[in-house]
Amino acid sequence: MSEVLRFPPTSRPLRLGTPRGTSRDFRLLPRTSNPVLNSLPTKYFPEKIYVIRSESSSSSSSSSSSTSKLSAWTQEASLQDLHDSPVSVDLHTISTDTHFDRVLAEAQQLEDSLIIVWMASWCRKCIYLKPKLEKLAADYYPRLKFYCVDVNTVPHKLVTRAGVTKMPTIQLWKDGKIQAEVTGGHKAYLVISEVRQMIENEGTV
Repeated sequence: MSEVLRFPPTSRPLRLGTPRGTSRDFRLLPRTSNPVLNSLPTKYFPEKIYVIRSESSSSSSSSSSSTSKLSAWTQEASLQDLHDSPVSVDLHTISTDTHFDRVLAEAQQLEDSLIIVWMASWCRKCIYLKPKLEKLAADYYPRLKFYCVDVNTVPHKLVTRAGVTKMPTIQLWKDGKIQAEVTGGHKAYLVISEVRQMIENEGTV
């Protein structure tokens, strides 16, 4: 568990080094192409870097400079993580016809399109295709939401209403209506390609 270590004011410069009794938890840090790491005044760092700050205004300028560089570097890395896009996004499950109507109404109110994937627990193609659709959903996150419906857990009238006769079926809905659909009866990469083209052709993103 990382933490910030604080020390009482001192006129001696602080050094980043190996705490007593914990040498086995530390490793030799190889030189890298990163100028920030190479500028730090020690060869040893813990597996989880501890940021050490002095509360004394008389600490040496070199230690202060190195600590500032380390803080800036770790902050930049954290911000980069926040801006990274997700690798995959779970499909939101629709479990009832009421829930289905609510999802459509909310999307229509926001003038958003949405993708609805109709599948079944017994459908092997559906099971294989689902994680690939979740990766596709990440490409359009958060502009376009992806939902899934298990035809075995919802009223049959809902399946009939959507005109679904084969699984998996991927539909694009907008304004409470089906705009286009793709039936996933062939290879997964072809299905994903067709779904992507369907989304782009409809100009939903």
